[in-house]
Amino acid sequence: MENKKIALKNFTEEELKEFMKEIGEKPFRGTQIYSWIYKGAKTFDDMKNIPKSLREKLEKVSYIGNLETELVLKSKVDKTKKYLFALNDGNIIESVMMDYDDRVTACISNQVGCRMGCKFCASTMEGLIRNLEPWEILDQIIKIQEDTGKRVSNLVLMGSGEPLDNFENTKQFLKVVNDKNGLNIGYRHITLSTCGVIPKMYELADLNIPINLALSLHSPFDDKRAEIMPVAKAYKVKDLIKACQNYIDKTNRRVTFEYSLIKGVNDSKAESDEISKLLKGMLCHVNLIPINKVEERDFERPDKTYIYKFRDALEKNNIPTTVRNSMGSDIGGACGQLRRKHK
Repeated sequence: MENKKIALKNFTEEELKEFMKEIGEKPFRGTQIYSWIYKGAKTFDDMKNIPKSLREKLEKVSYIGNLETELVLKSKVDKTKKYLFALNDGNIIESVMMDYDDRVTACISNQVGCRMGCKFCASTMEGLIRNLEPWEILDQIIKIQEDTGKRVSNLVLMGSGEPLDNFENTKQFLKVVNDKNGLNIGYRHITLSTCGVIPKMYELADLNIPINLALSLHSPFDDKRAEIMPVAKAYKVKDLIKACQNYIDKTNRRVTFEYSLIKGVNDSKAESDEISKLLKGMLCHVNLIPINKVEERDFERPDKTYIYKFRDALEKNNIPTTVRNSMGSDIGGACGQLRRKHK
């Protein structure tokens, strides 16, 4: 059974050399195989300088790990591309590539589905199906690079799933994606977005890797936040702010607060005043996201005047704030939208 075999893309170069020793081979073979993987080898037979006997042995105990590209949609309004990838078990995940001329950013998924239950998000409607392995997270980036011919320089873990609910695999993925002879994406170019799983936020800070943390806030009031995001029933806003401050203290990285503006739900002056109080003096930034319409939900985005009024209220209180540009709005830009339509 293939799922008993080991996926080689789960390894850093050093770990692959160790794996070679475990199966009775010389460590330098690990470096050779690693190099082939990142040159785009899809099968062991593509690895021309690896002896046939070793290729046959690898076939028995391991596999490289390849996603199949199910669908690619290209936006007509900007340089965004949306991808659906098929996993070995037939599940489907989605990713987004945003080309900003000076950099290419990939927004990648971390789980099939999600159990966080955020009301404005299409990813969570069927709950969590399963966690992605490190290679399944990694290969989204590799497939995007193969398709576009461009290097992905920036990563956001903001696709389907909660990265801190798949923490062990996320940690390994971060090691692998940063490996110098692999994709070599710098930690400072990686942003992890979380609903606010507080115990794991402290563990992430303790790793001492300078990735950027983005917290989905969506309301400064516990009761309102719990209506929008059921996970908020377990974690209070004041404790989230403490966990974010701890992250800043440990990593010296600015924290981003993601705030999806929903018409008539969380876009009033009471909210902007409370956010200003909560975040006063913090090394942070607020990213206002006018929500994408999800067919199965009633939420709507506020009018532009409301959006900019909200931003100005925060800026007046010295909270750096931006309004996110909606990328790929014509190709189902919101998390989970495309995957659900494709079924």
